Amino acid sequence: MPNYSLSYPKVRKDSYDNYFIDFNLNYKRYRLFNGKRINSSLAPNSYPTKLRRSKAVLLADEVYRYLVSNNYSFTKPLTTIVLFDSLIEAKLKEPLSVSYIKTLTLLSCCLREELIYKGSISIRFLHSIPLKYANNTSYNTARRHLNVLVNYLADNGFTIERMTLKTRKQTETLHKPISDVKGLLDEVYKFNKNLHLCCLLTYCCLLRPHQEIRRLKWGDFNTDLSLIRLSGDKVKSKRNRLVPVPHIVRSYLRKSDENYNIFTGTEKPYNSGYFKTLFKRFKRSNKSVDDSITLYSFRHSGAIEIFKRTGSITKLQKAMGHSSINVSLTYLRGLEIAELKEEDMPMV
Repeated sequence: MPNYSLSYPKVRKDSYDNYFIDFNLNYKRYRLFNGKRINSSLAPNSYPTKLRRSKAVLLADEVYRYLVSNNYSFTKPLTTIVLFDSLIEAKLKEPLSVSYIKTLTLLSCCLREELIYKGSISIRFLHSIPLKYANNTSYNTARRHLNVLVNYLADNGFTIERMTLKTRKQTETLHKPISDVKGLLDEVYKFNKNLHLCCLLTYCCLLRPHQEIRRLKWGDFNTDLSLIRLSGDKVKSKRNRLVPVPHIVRSYLRKSDENYNIFTGTEKPYNSGYFKTLFKRFKRSNKSVDDSITLYSFRHSGAIEIFKRTGSITKLQKAMGHSSINVSLTYLRGLEIAELKEEDMPMV
């Protein structure tokens, strides 16, 4: 059985003496009184009665030729660039972070320029994008982001060859914990109260500072401020989170309107780089703070504390809000946690 079927249109007349063409396309019956479906201005019934049949015959021929030349469809196939643009637009409408959207947008612009210039996107061009990076981490990051776009395009009918580049081995970075958390928090408190509360929530509640904490509203807390409830659209893992709030954190909280941000006192939060900039200024004014310490160092230190107390990877996963235990295991490898003790080592 053929993939497509089309019967030649027959000219017919209804009870009102109006002419139309009747045919089957891919096992579906069509009755057309004019050529609008094929962007034709031909309308047989707009002519004098004696000319209508001949015009209907002409319409039948036009429709038949159009369908045969258009792959047996009334819908015109999208041009390559139009299809590319529509797919990229759909991808960027997904619930992605602002920074991730910027990254994918830059890559898609690069691919679009190549498509316009060459008429296609070759595998050689795709490979050239990550291969320009000598640093393995940068290479892997570019490769990963590019794969997201290429696979999405290929999965949705765009002609493009999938990439075959493999990941490169990266040197793991050791995230050093803060040696004196309380002392550092005291110094931060003297510098800026908002930054201090952010650091405290990062350490005690293991929330991510730049998005989860920055956008916190009083409505995210329960009545006595002992629990934070975050819906999936507010966290990286896209899963709902329930986070206990220790007493030390509650002592710095003064509840206000549930629609207000806990830092700004308005419905609008600070910009995404607010706490990052504040912490940089704090470090500039406190030269004793190790340059490797960042806001995330408080989260790393909190993770170490939980794992040392419980020894449970599943509890750590829940506390950190990781999407899977594998993520938590990968995270632990970057922390300064001794997996072997002296007594575990071979003895002579």
